[in-house]
Amino acid sequence: MAGPAETRAAITAALEAAHDWSRTSWTERASVFLKAADLLSGPWRDRLNAATMLGQSKTVHQAEIDSAAELIDFFRLNVAFAQRLYEEQPISPEGVWNYVDYRPLEGFVFAITPFNFTAIAGNLPSAPALMGNTVVWKPAATAMLSAHMILELLREAGLPDGVINLINGDAKQIADTVLANEHLAGIHFTGSTHVFNTINRVVSNRIGSYRSYPRIVGETGGKNFVLAHQSADLQALATAIIRGGFEYQGQKCSAASRIFVPQQIWPVLREQLCDEIASIRVGDVADFENFMGAVIDDKAYSRHAAAIDAARASSTETILAGGGTDNSRGFFVNPTLIETTDPQSPLLRDELFGPIVTVIVYPDRGFADAIEMIDNGSAYGLTGAVFARDRNAVATVSDRLRHAAGNFYVNDKPTGAIVGQQPFGGARASGTNDKAGSVWNLMRWVSPRTIKETFVPPTDYRYPFMAAE
Repeated sequence: MAGPAETRAAITAALEAAHDWSRTSWTERASVFLKAADLLSGPWRDRLNAATMLGQSKTVHQAEIDSAAELIDFFRLNVAFAQRLYEEQPISPEGVWNYVDYRPLEGFVFAITPFNFTAIAGNLPSAPALMGNTVVWKPAATAMLSAHMILELLREAGLPDGVINLINGDAKQIADTVLANEHLAGIHFTGSTHVFNTINRVVSNRIGSYRSYPRIVGETGGKNFVLAHQSADLQALATAIIRGGFEYQGQKCSAASRIFVPQQIWPVLREQLCDEIASIRVGDVADFENFMGAVIDDKAYSRHAAAIDAARASSTETILAGGGTDNSRGFFVNPTLIETTDPQSPLLRDELFGPIVTVIVYPDRGFADAIEMIDNGSAYGLTGAVFARDRNAVATVSDRLRHAAGNFYVNDKPTGAIVGQQPFGGARASGTNDKAGSVWNLMRWVSPRTIKETFVPPTDYRYPFMAAE
């Protein structure tokens, strides 16, 4: 486990590697990540999936779409996006050649990655590295195994030593050392809003000590909504709530956690949800019949159990399904559906990051009020979904909730963004919305230099209009 000395050594290694790596042609850098994608498609696929299943309690399906499919997409599509960016060049009139040198940032990038997506953990250090930067990478303590495997994969693909430097240890201690270094050039972060706010405050207070202004890119929390219109397809809606809320134990920043349903359709939907939730199997992810595994650690377990206990004791909340917890052999929380009658309930406001979904029922004529509740009921703005067969309802929600979700879904669950298809990220308290896995994200890891070369420069300062008649 790294302390200050090891953290400083990682920074030194990154700075020493920067000279050669930043001058390596972008196609050579790209070849490392394209090779990594091919290795992950073949001999490394089972290894990284297994590390994600065992280390982070993902089912085989959730691991496959994360640590294999999505990470492969990040490696391959980031190369395609980088090519688009490098090809973006200015106009050159006759006698002049204008071009842009897409320099990496001056210094090193600090990547801080979460436990819940191996693909994110792989992308946050590798995207800046693709663009010529060197990186100090601090993974989540609960995802050290898959992080180790990712770096071993990149080393086998030809990544030079010092380009990405993996350090495990106390998060605050490592961050304090990194954020105090004058050569910090950027931060690529996915995690909690609280931690991201703290990092921003520290950087702001030290802003005069850095060689350049650090680029800060962050994707944080979410309190993601599903809004049902009375014209919604009930079976599709029920499936989206269950998959969106309970896949990977609800431990996705995009997970559906607050549901708004009109009174007209609620009795039938409630019965469908309760019946389906009762059929969900929870247990060891090595048993492929299980839909859910354990939550990530004892702290998460305690947080979820406390929320369920508070709902059980509340006069405005009713547990409709689930509510069971078991930490005798692992940290298991059953998929839980809660109905609240309080629009100000913390269950509709605060991110729990677990398998707890809260429903509030609105009057049949209260569609506009439900939209207002969603827009102002939470500080986040990550994902959201509307279910309606009425196109006017869809258009209204899309317009009125334009800033409530960076990723907006129509008749689909608010999770499962695919690299290159739904660039991912949100605003408000959900982050800087720099869209990981897109050209917009890669732009943040370069510092363009404009170069003008004049082929036949003037040799007299006098302009023609100055000549005597």
